[in-house]
Amino acid sequence: MPRLILAALLLGGSLAAPLCSVQAQEAVRARPAAGETVYFVLPDRFDNGDQGNDQGGLVGGRLVTGFDPGAKGFYHGGDIKGLIGRLDYIKGLGATALWVGPIFKNKPVQGAAGQESAGFHGYWITDFTQVDPHFGSNADFKALVDAAHARGLKVYMDIVANHTADVIQYREGAALGYAYRSRADYPYSRRGGLAGPAINSGFAGDEDSSAFNFERLTDPAYAYTPFVPKGEEHAKVPDWLNDVALYHNRGNSTYTGESARFGDFAGLDDLFTENPRVRAGMIAIYAQWIAEFGIDGYRIDTARHVDSGFWQAFVPAMLKAAHDRGIPNFTIFGEVARETADNGYIAQFTRRDGYPAVLDFAFQSAVRDVLGKGRGTDTLAALFEGDVLYEGGEQAALALPTFLGNHDMGRFATLVRADRPGIDDKALLARVMLGHVMLMTLRGSPVIYYGDEQGFVGDGNDNDAREDMFACKVASYNDNRLLGTDHTTATASFDPGHPLYRLIAALGALRKAHPALVTGRQVVRSYADKPGLFSVSRFDPVTGAEYLIAFNTSDQPIRTSSMIGTGATRLQALFGMCPTSVAAPGSVVLELPPLGSAVCRADPSPDHSAGQ
Repeated sequence: MPRLILAALLLGGSLAAPLCSVQAQEAVRARPAAGETVYFVLPDRFDNGDQGNDQGGLVGGRLVTGFDPGAKGFYHGGDIKGLIGRLDYIKGLGATALWVGPIFKNKPVQGAAGQESAGFHGYWITDFTQVDPHFGSNADFKALVDAAHARGLKVYMDIVANHTADVIQYREGAALGYAYRSRADYPYSRRGGLAGPAINSGFAGDEDSSAFNFERLTDPAYAYTPFVPKGEEHAKVPDWLNDVALYHNRGNSTYTGESARFGDFAGLDDLFTENPRVRAGMIAIYAQWIAEFGIDGYRIDTARHVDSGFWQAFVPAMLKAAHDRGIPNFTIFGEVARETADNGYIAQFTRRDGYPAVLDFAFQSAVRDVLGKGRGTDTLAALFEGDVLYEGGEQAALALPTFLGNHDMGRFATLVRADRPGIDDKALLARVMLGHVMLMTLRGSPVIYYGDEQGFVGDGNDNDAREDMFACKVASYNDNRLLGTDHTTATASFDPGHPLYRLIAALGALRKAHPALVTGRQVVRSYADKPGLFSVSRFDPVTGAEYLIAFNTSDQPIRTSSMIGTGATRLQALFGMCPTSVAAPGSVVLELPPLGSAVCRADPSPDHSAGQ
């Protein structure tokens, strides 16, 4: 019996009779990927529903268990049961999907002496078949999926195929600082460099991913001599992951050039994803999670650091596994980190690698450019002009997960504050609020990073952007001034009355009531090379009714005209202030306060189509 199934049955789970109704589950699965409102959460930092699993079943100090709620780089106690208990809070925000940070069993602690930290974030996986005991059990995760589906929420898992936890060591590594060794200087055909003895006769290189070719890669000591420390020979699950020949073993990545694909991320063991054994193994792992838990999608970590051939095999296999499980609209989006408003780079992964969607880093950069760096609204116009670059063009762009900040780069409030030194809290809140209006009304599937709705303002990126929602004990988190509230992270932060929560919830309700804001075609209307007006029209996918959405990115009030469809005659204000009628066919005069916005539904004249 497969390990996941056995675990679920032993712990009381039921694969045949889900907790949620069949009707609710079918309704969730019938929804396409485009237009979902996604709430992204790191389980360890959300809520602690079971203090009994805080140490992950381990005994000892923090360097054994990884648990230290007072240290930002260690486990704090959040878990899956805590998530289940807060699903109504998440749904109340207007979310329709839950993106859960990696839940797989991690190496509890990694790092050199004095530099240790814990795998609370979930990206140091040792066992790809079970939930990390710090978060609960496989049965707990099944209960989360069922409870989410019962509330109409999809569940997206955050997964990793690029690397595992740091287990493999190199005999020459410590003396050389684990420096990256390139394929040119250390080819597969020589041991330890160009002057070394010949090895791997007949191996044609990593561009040939056939089983015939990789059978000839018999010696993994072409760059370094890899080995597994005593006692960790079977540290990884499934057991095939313990074969050192299935890793690149070329040293630490510099995150540029060749090393970005073949190097170890800060020592994490970089899988040889060109190898057909690795491809088959990863496909089997993640197909099993779909089959057993009925999840709705995958967010894939570090997508740009894996070879294209892997994704060309993996993505169709996941879609087939989902189809076989009765999930017709399975969502897949990759993390292609690129902090620039030019979307050409990330779009290539939808064309060449076969990704249905990628995280819209270009959107994030463009919104930051106009609200943080004070650039013209033509930045946004150029962004949306680039939607034609994605496979499937502008229609496919509707499914791109858009976001403002995240657990790696930092929170949007933090980024804007860095862009505008000395900005006061009131002005910062206004820019953060306008950013969320853009996120919730412009094309794409908006992603809310947990805590943003409670005014979190981190000190920076990475662990400095991973505060606790439940009462926190980390001093560097608790001394932060939150936006829109006098509270700090020292007390629980689940206030539905917070102004950002209320704003996002109102916009979520607007999206629910008006499909044009979810899956409607978008047309850019007016923009300039300086801060001020940016407007778009979105159209109801069934009726063709036009919705004009306008933003003022400047800190001064504006009265200016915007283009609109020539068929529009009168306008109805749905959010913000809208004029009651157009100034002339094809033009409307808008008055927007500083950093203001408006959503207006246009009523067509009898002689014109609303979709024009």
